[in-house]
Amino acid sequence: MIAKTQKKKNNLKQGMLNNVMRQFDNAADIIDLNPNIRKILEVTNNELVVHFPVRMDNGEVEVFTGYRVQHNNSLGPYKGGLRYHPTVDIDAARALAMWMTWKTSLARLPYGGAKGGIQLDPKKYSQAELERITRRFTYALGDNIGPELDIPAPDVNTNAQTMAWILDTYMSTKSPTERSTNMHVVTGKPIGAGGSEGRDRATGYGVFLTIKFWAEQKKVDLKDKKFIVQGFGNVGYWASHFLEKEGAILTAVQDASGSIYNENGISAEQLWAYSEANNRNINGFSGANSLENGDFFGLDCDIIVPAALGNQITAKNAKKIKAYLIAEGANGPTDVEAEEILLKKGVDIIPDILCNSGGVIGSYFEWLQNRNGEIWQLDEVMAKLEKKLKESFTSVVDTAKNRNVDMRTAAFIIAIERLEQAYVQRGIFP
Repeated sequence: MIAKTQKKKNNLKQGMLNNVMRQFDNAADIIDLNPNIRKILEVTNNELVVHFPVRMDNGEVEVFTGYRVQHNNSLGPYKGGLRYHPTVDIDAARALAMWMTWKTSLARLPYGGAKGGIQLDPKKYSQAELERITRRFTYALGDNIGPELDIPAPDVNTNAQTMAWILDTYMSTKSPTERSTNMHVVTGKPIGAGGSEGRDRATGYGVFLTIKFWAEQKKVDLKDKKFIVQGFGNVGYWASHFLEKEGAILTAVQDASGSIYNENGISAEQLWAYSEANNRNINGFSGANSLENGDFFGLDCDIIVPAALGNQITAKNAKKIKAYLIAEGANGPTDVEAEEILLKKGVDIIPDILCNSGGVIGSYFEWLQNRNGEIWQLDEVMAKLEKKLKESFTSVVDTAKNRNVDMRTAAFIIAIERLEQAYVQRGIFP
């Protein structure tokens, strides 16, 4: 059983890297990408693997493995999240770092792409242990991160508190005169530690906005439309929160603890309160019935929001999907074979590098505020985020129409062409 589970995890990670490379190759072929630039973008710039010891609450020492992959920085500092999950390894980090490069380029941000994390299940450790693990990981990364070099942010199983620990540890290694200029070494921090209003909801709000833009384009009223969400962390919750405000109905949710369903609707607010009180698990929520995990994606609904891990929608379950829109809140949730099936069925897919880019855009706003000594109000942040995402969405839709391609390919074309232009104009050293 253990060997079978490990094999599944390995396939998931290898599949993510394979998916992102196939997506890249497809777009690169269409635009006839300069072969020399293609060689550069196919590989990562830097890959860091660190092993570090941490003392547990019981006095014993455990050795952890952490990763940070920096894919490309031709447009600016590396940018990307840190996740704490058993599936984290070098291949997963490579795939996620590449997606970040395309995401920041598509959003026209002055960033490159990076990703990383620690291979662990955070639910097995106390808060005090997680703090020590995070601080020791930050120390191990050393000067490989920095406010003008590589800026981490929250991702799966990390949050504002995690970023505050990283910030404090990083700043403690700097001289007193340097500390005030290093606040933007991480984004997604608590408000009191230099964080930005709205950063907590930015990714989920972005998912909602892209669905809203899609609905406006298709002349679809979101009122009474049924949607299901896989993953009920920050992204899944906030996407649900804003969709409910539009009158859409959340009918099913799935997370690591199981799946729940109520055809009459599940209150996102009530489910979030229950999840927070139950170690971020939805299983047992009284406002819905339990559901077999294998039946989740085949439910009768209009919209699916996969907001958990990669490779969740596969050729096996894509055939069961009845929804006509998939909004990718997670990174790489749909594999290439599944996407081919869905597109043939007429299902629209808002690709991850567009759909969940609200998070990195929100991070950019936080980084700017820290850098310039400014504090923006929530309504200003949300308005700027909506404007930025609208520009990206419109650009993707127009490119898809002009090139006669799907939205993902269009998004990749825009991202890659911006990077190609930077290399052509700047040249390659020496």
